[in-house]
Amino acid sequence: MKKTYYLFNPGRMERKDNTLCLTPRNERGEEMPSKYLPIEGIESLYIFGSVDANSALFNFLGKHGVSVHFFDYYEHYTGSFQPREYLLAGKVHIEQTRAYLDPTVRMHLARGFVEGAVANMLRNLSYYAGRGRPLEAYIEAIDSYRKKIDAATTVAELMGLEGNCRQTYYDAFNHIVEGFAMDGRTKQPPANELNAMTSLGNMLCYTRALDALYHTQLNPTISFLHEPGARRYSLALDIAEVFKPILVDRTIFALVNKREIQPKHFERSLNGCLLNKTGREIFLRAFDERLKETIHHRVLRKKVSYQYLLRLECYKILKYILKAAPAYKPFKMWW
Repeated sequence: MKKTYYLFNPGRMERKDNTLCLTPRNERGEEMPSKYLPIEGIESLYIFGSVDANSALFNFLGKHGVSVHFFDYYEHYTGSFQPREYLLAGKVHIEQTRAYLDPTVRMHLARGFVEGAVANMLRNLSYYAGRGRPLEAYIEAIDSYRKKIDAATTVAELMGLEGNCRQTYYDAFNHIVEGFAMDGRTKQPPANELNAMTSLGNMLCYTRALDALYHTQLNPTISFLHEPGARRYSLALDIAEVFKPILVDRTIFALVNKREIQPKHFERSLNGCLLNKTGREIFLRAFDERLKETIHHRVLRKKVSYQYLLRLECYKILKYILKAAPAYKPFKMWW
């Protein structure tokens, strides 16, 4: 089974026969013992440190379908190396463009992304409300926004409703987790611990959605809720909206409430708050384990992993665009 690897230390990355050779450097710049990874066992690489590489290496990674995602020192996502789009099909590209240009089709997909995101937010709040947390007012407020989704006539209106729901949802975090406070959503830089974990988790969810899109015939630059823009894969943003409450937020709640993540796992500076190396490793390990967890899929009637749910979401979008399905129905938690 292929695995995702997270690289934190600076160092050198190169090809050695049919393996990937990683040679980290310590704080004094001295090379440490190399680690060899068989290329057949690598699904993707997440690079948080400064790594030396050359074009021959990326040719090697591209040939074996390995994607590479880059983050800067402040854990901001900076870009990706995606292998050649081996599944990209002209017909799908045309139909996806037509879907974007058709106001009815685009609104249907955009509405679906918002409905899925809001339903999963509400499911999280209902889960903790059932365990005695005072969340009824937040649930009622989000539900009032949710009832306006069907009446929305523009994508901008849907984006506004989703934004209102998410702001209310984040305000409720203070009643779900213990020991940390959200105090509003802040980015670049995150102002506190919860914001730091949310920013990192959201970027991971986005890149996982991008990896899922790579395995379909969909073009990740043509989106329906977020406006397509230069230098971003906006369809991955659409899909990530549905899965953030499932993958990111539930990971955060579990780590904090089980005290696996504590104040000592963060570092503060004038640039805000970030996970330190140990905290980042804990978070990434938990996120990876979350992706590998399985649920019994009600439609497929078999166990599937959370990671595979992302790809199934891509297939649902593809089927709707190609008119092989009458509607797009977003994934919604039922547990």
